Amino acid sequence: MRPHVSLDEGLTRHIDWPENALLAAGVPVLPPTAERDAVLLIGVEPNTRWRTFTGEIVGLARDLGVELVITLGALLADVPHTRPCPVTGSATDAKLVEELGLATSRYEGPTGIVGVLHDACREASLASVSLWAAVPHYASLAPSPRAALALCKRLAELIDAELDLDELEVAGDTYERQVSTAVAADEETAAYVRELEHRADELEAEEGLPTGDTLAAELTRFLREHEESRRREAEDDDG
Repeated sequence: MRPHVSLDEGLTRHIDWPENALLAAGVPVLPPTAERDAVLLIGVEPNTRWRTFTGEIVGLARDLGVELVITLGALLADVPHTRPCPVTGSATDAKLVEELGLATSRYEGPTGIVGVLHDACREASLASVSLWAAVPHYASLAPSPRAALALCKRLAELIDAELDLDELEVAGDTYERQVSTAVAADEETAAYVRELEHRADELEAEEGLPTGDTLAAELTRFLREHEESRRREAEDDDG
């Protein structure tokens, strides 16, 4: 993740370095009179020293008495933007998998900092859960409030929390209208989305939401395409 340069009044140049921020917050849980402390980590994947980075996170979690680490992410998949966003969850601890109704991850292949962090949690005997929302690959350039909403709902279920999601509900409706307008401008894309809607409806009627294996396969494809894109960018820079 490269730093960015910005100009102050068109003259002075400033370097803005990427950072990872830790925030503390109280989370209302059920019953409403109770509250749970939460530590939020927001940032970017480091380019180097992954073991040091994850070691710092795990060490901090231990110092703060963290009982459960939950990561939230999204992956590109063949899903329509007009249907509820599927969320898959996995955990490395077999007992936690059973208690929370999750799945044991069966993914094999390239991984990112999230995978490394969960492995570090496992080695430190720190319970951890990974939640992934599937978002339409044809709308990958636009942030998806629907994915954020789906992840927050699943998160609330996991920690028995009451979260105010009204803003995300409204943003999700706006997102659907905007993407639908863009899709309608291209007949080929519109036909493709209709096919995805048909498949999603059939899947929900027969088997429910996509399985973890299905989303893991989509993640594998996305990571492979992402690595190829980065390789091409690197070749262009060298050229």
